[in-house]
Amino acid sequence: MNWERKGEWLELKHSSELEGREQALELAAALIGDKWSKTLLHSEGMLWNGSRLRLHLFPQESGEHSSNEAEAAEQVELLYEDDFCLVAGKPAGMKVHPTEPGESGSLSQTLSLLLEREGRPCRPRHIHRLDADTTGPVLFAKYAWVQSKLDVWMSEKRIDRTYVAFVQGQVVRPKGRLDGSIGRDRHHPTRRRVSPTGDRAVTRYERLQTFKGATLVRLTLETGRTHQIRVHLSHLGHPLLGDTLYGGPADPIGRQALHGERLTFPHPLTGERIGVEAPWPMDLKALQTRLQK
Repeated sequence: MNWERKGEWLELKHSSELEGREQALELAAALIGDKWSKTLLHSEGMLWNGSRLRLHLFPQESGEHSSNEAEAAEQVELLYEDDFCLVAGKPAGMKVHPTEPGESGSLSQTLSLLLEREGRPCRPRHIHRLDADTTGPVLFAKYAWVQSKLDVWMSEKRIDRTYVAFVQGQVVRPKGRLDGSIGRDRHHPTRRRVSPTGDRAVTRYERLQTFKGATLVRLTLETGRTHQIRVHLSHLGHPLLGDTLYGGPADPIGRQALHGERLTFPHPLTGERIGVEAPWPMDLKALQTRLQK
């Protein structure tokens, strides 16, 4: 596929001359989906001439920002970016998106400011989430049509996420599969629990390193339920270090010892598999050093 970005437009060169509206629409639908191709057609966002098709896929979007985003910008690292999507490393203590009216300083708001400052204004849309205290990579779509594609692939489990965690106690089995449905805990407003009436949740784990009273494990999600890793490990009898909500011991790093290590996803235009790794944060490295001693 020969394509090139020209400002707010994507230009495609077909192998032969386009015969009219229907062929142009068919080519666009194969790339971005039937819904979005028709939307572009009716909003004059689709143009064709000879063998060239132009699609208005990169509209400029900007938002209002506060001093909170300006301060948070120093903590955020872009791990991957192209014209369609990006992956950002989320620091501990930062929400992925605002959850209350008027809230500021979230990762999505901070990224919007960063991109606007650098002349690439858009409104990043998160495809998945991490708990506020969990670090690691988060995938964002830059535009609404990209989000619709990635959301579908997320539901189809085509986006893979791998984590590392330090848990309480020594995990006996070298690897295992945790398959326990997760629902709300009626005794606590934010906590979840393994429940036969909950939503199906599957987590795979692999033991990496054993310490006195703790274990380093790698975890792969097959589903993406709220607090899934935290609930499953607590149910297994090995809660995360620092995760006092789920029975883990308080820890000097001041948060649950959980980090998103790797994210793999199909590119929204080409379908090529893209893998992005997130370096360990300093507090997790320090925890490992302390446990080794």
